This record gives sequence, C-alpha cells and structure tokens, in this order.
Amino acid sequence: MSHPRILDRARSALVVVDVQEGYRGHTVEHERMVRGVRTLVEAAKLMQVPILATEQYPKGIGHTQTEVAEGFPAGTPIIEKMSMSCCGQPRFVAALHALGRQQIVVCGIEAQACINQTVHDLLHRGFQVHVPYTAISARFADDYRIGWEKMIGSGAVPSTVEMVCLEWVRTAEAPEFKALHKLIK
Repeated sequence: MSHPRILDRARSALVVVDVQEGYRGHTVEHERMVRGVRTLVEAAKLMQVPILATEQYPKGIGHTQTEVAEGFPAGTPIIEKMSMSCCGQPRFVAALHALGRQQIVVCGIEAQACINQTVHDLLHRGFQVHVPYTAISARFADDYRIGWEKMIGSGAVPSTVEMVCLEWVRTAEAPEFKALHKLIK
C-alpha cells in the first residue's frame, strides 16, 4: 500500500485543458509544455488512464494543437467550454464523474485562469488534484508562477511529467515500464 498522495493508475484520470492553436508560441516555454502534455497523453494511453480534454471557445481560439490531439485515444471526449473552470461545463462534470476516478492530473493552459479555476473547483469537490509543473503554462511568467503557487497553497499536489509517469508505472517490473521509460528519456 502506498501513500495516498502517490498516483495510482487505477484511480487516476488525465485532464488536458485548452492546449489550443491560438496559444501556440504565446505561452512561457510553450514547446516544453506541449511536449509535457503529449508525454502525459502517451503515458496515460499506455497505462490505461482515461483522458478528458477541453477547448475554450474553439471558434475563437482554435482546436487542440495537432501534436497533442493526434495522441488522444479514439473516443477521447473533447469538451467545448466558455467557463474558465472545466467544472463550469456540465458535460465535463458528468464525464469526469462517469470515470469514477478520484486522482486527477491536470495539465495545459493557462496556469492563472483555466488551470487555476479548474484545480480549485476539483479540490472543492473532493478530488485529489496533481499538477505537473512541466505540463502547464501561461502567457506571462508572473501568471505562471503565481497560478502555480496558489494551486499548491490550496492543496493541489505538486508534480512533474516524469513524476506522474513513474508513479503510474510504480516498478521497473511492470510490463509497460520499458515503453514508458522511452517516453520520459
């Protein structure tokens, strides 16, 4: 039995928030963040962790960036929203509850807005929320830093992409370990 703040793939879900074309090149360390999100998507598929994705006003901001969207397993819900918090969209809340998972890994854009409000709403609803610093971003460095600090100060579990992946796999004896290790190398 592990510490309750260690991710368990059977209890986890991945939420990819608003990694849309309109943000391309406009966020802090954008390519690093996109690589991190893509790695999490690939790891979630490998470890059979369900994925939900959102798009904020896609008519204006565009759809999920191709390099992220092409990694989604068939049938991954991409939920359009207008609210900053994903929880402001009833379809998202219903899809999340249908998964029956209590540990939620949240990644994407923007740390001070949609990530921040989603994380706080999930915490308020009793979920354990993990935020991989290496898979979130914002347009401005101060928003990125303060958004991160606020979420962690409110009870989100700080993490990184590699930490999430290694907690999901747990042991080098897992059949998925070699493939997962290639993702994070």
